[in-house]
Amino acid sequence: MDAQYLHWIGYVGSGIIALSMTMNSILKFRWINLVGATIFSLYGFLIDAYPVMILNGFILSVDIFYLIRIYTKKQLFDTLEVKSDNKYLLKFLDFYHDDIQKFYPGFEYKPEMNSISFFILRNTLVAGLFLAHIDQKNNLCVGVDYATPEYRDYKNGRFVLNRLNHEFKDKGYRKVIAESNSKEQRKYLKKLGFQEISEGHMMREL
Repeated sequence: MDAQYLHWIGYVGSGIIALSMTMNSILKFRWINLVGATIFSLYGFLIDAYPVMILNGFILSVDIFYLIRIYTKKQLFDTLEVKSDNKYLLKFLDFYHDDIQKFYPGFEYKPEMNSISFFILRNTLVAGLFLAHIDQKNNLCVGVDYATPEYRDYKNGRFVLNRLNHEFKDKGYRKVIAESNSKEQRKYLKKLGFQEISEGHMMREL
């Protein structure tokens, strides 16, 4: 193989590994790092740089090990309901303010709108926040369904919907309506089975 092409394989592998280091999500880091390590290991093999190949082969194995662990490990999900003026809730909203704005542009916390407020816990660690209220048509209107960067793998959302299905249907709620004012939020909601009902709003039957 031409030396120039070999160099490009090395550059691509290095670039992908560097990109993986910028990921907040552990899951994204592992997947991207795995791709980079695979390419860089191949590069080491092609140029007879066996230490490079062995090192990246080891990194590849570690990524595979942790990905299997992530996908097979049973996690304990739970919720922690809080009042609208809870001090930790207010601290959480302030700390993640800029990140929440990426998914809910223009969001402003209004305690009077929070008839339903709870943190999503994974193995007792705070993984997300869910804020909602009931409208005049008895629909559950989501104010915020936010996952912290480390836990953006859709498991939070699926757990919340499962909880809503079991607890809220008995109370007469039949629909969940959520705002979708950002590309990221629309993608997330579609993954969870929501359908667009109007510009900026999506709905899912319970």
